[in-house]
Amino acid sequence: MDRVKGKVCVVTGAARGLGLAAAEALLAQGGKVLLTDVDAKTGAAEAKRLGANARFCVQDVTDVAQWSQVLDLAVSEFGRLDVLVNNAGIAHILDVETVTLAQWQKLLDINLTGVFLGTQAAIARMKAQGGAIVNIASIEGLLGDGGLPAYNAAKGGVRIFTRSAAIHVARSGYKIRINNVCPGFADTQMVSGALATLQPEIAQQFAEKTLARIPMGRFASPSEIAAAVLFLASDESSYVTGSDLVVDGGMTA
Repeated sequence: MDRVKGKVCVVTGAARGLGLAAAEALLAQGGKVLLTDVDAKTGAAEAKRLGANARFCVQDVTDVAQWSQVLDLAVSEFGRLDVLVNNAGIAHILDVETVTLAQWQKLLDINLTGVFLGTQAAIARMKAQGGAIVNIASIEGLLGDGGLPAYNAAKGGVRIFTRSAAIHVARSGYKIRINNVCPGFADTQMVSGALATLQPEIAQQFAEKTLARIPMGRFASPSEIAAAVLFLASDESSYVTGSDLVVDGGMTA
């Protein structure tokens, strides 16, 4: 129960889904966690439920100033910063002909620029002591999907950005590791919310086609993705940096 004992962690998009599952896994293994999200009511309630080693604050990951405030709060509450999980993200199912510029830009701002801002801010606070940054990419950054051009672009960007940042910090001697988790389809509110924007029969067809592509025949549970986050946040992955940890039930195999 002490794989991240004493480590101070910040998890974005942690009011629900993969972010909440990651926060729960880190807390269960001895971490102290600051959960952030734009959903103040749900986030605060979850942090309260999770106990004395959990805190919550509202955060828009596209706001540069808020990143300083959030990471400074983690340090003031718990004394240091050891782990950042860049999880916050949105998704919509719109092909290249139907997605608007505003929808494209908003998705990239949250899913890609938010990861850049968080990584940059965390490096500034970790480089004297070391730490781990875990970016939530996706198998949609490995494969193209006709209905997800903005999501594909953002998650592909996260993957290659992570490599660049990991090389830089390693060669600078900062003792910071930066890695990606690339989930497949998981049973989360983000996936169900994206499907809910489609006509019911189309959503059912999409889900059935997706399941047919997964050798294990099911979507992941959030806790299965969180286990990968926990590994990359822990010292067990001390020689892992600039990598993709794919958790997809064999879908990309």
